[in-house]
Amino acid sequence: MAERLRTVVADDHYLVREGTRQLLETSGEVVVVGAVGDADELLDAVRRLRPDVVVTDIRMPGGAWRPGFEGIDAAHRIRADHPSVGVVVLSQYADALFALELFKEGTEGYAYLLKDRVGDLDELLGAIRAVSCGGSVIDPKVVEGLLAKRDVRGDRESLTPRERDVLREMAAGRSNSGIARALHLSVSSVEKNVNSIFTKLGLEASADLHRRVAAVLAYLRP
Repeated sequence: MAERLRTVVADDHYLVREGTRQLLETSGEVVVVGAVGDADELLDAVRRLRPDVVVTDIRMPGGAWRPGFEGIDAAHRIRADHPSVGVVVLSQYADALFALELFKEGTEGYAYLLKDRVGDLDELLGAIRAVSCGGSVIDPKVVEGLLAKRDVRGDRESLTPRERDVLREMAAGRSNSGIARALHLSVSSVEKNVNSIFTKLGLEASADLHRRVAAVLAYLRP
């Protein structure tokens, strides 16, 4: 049996914090080594307990943090001081600007999920597993409201109409096979378009998940 991921949960609402803790521990994949209620306690818990992953609310009391961005600021501090610790930020905000703020210094080891994902254990565990390995996750609901309004602009104009279609589906969180079904293409054709998107957006070869998130962020930025 694989070793369970050591996790710290941070949320200022006791019932939410305990509910998240209990839900994660029922999975058998996670052991919650700490549960705290503010950003200062979170940093202290990470220093003392050395978890693999942190799951934190975006808003919490504590310290000289930016109001409304406490979880994001704490995430940046954690990744700077403890690069091996992955961070999942849970947010009530579907506005892409908050996700961009989390990913502004890089995507590695970060996930941005809406708080309703707490009730979907598979989604939450998937994000925890991803960030524990240095991967990245962005909630597809973050971009749903923008897909009909935004288009690829500026230095992204070199993308073909088909590549734009693929990028839109990628932003909606679909895998290559899901994109193939949505656009009535072969998987190999989708793979060629995805690789072309990465090249045109200047995303160098790395873990594929990192580049998919970076491509979505490129899509979201004004």
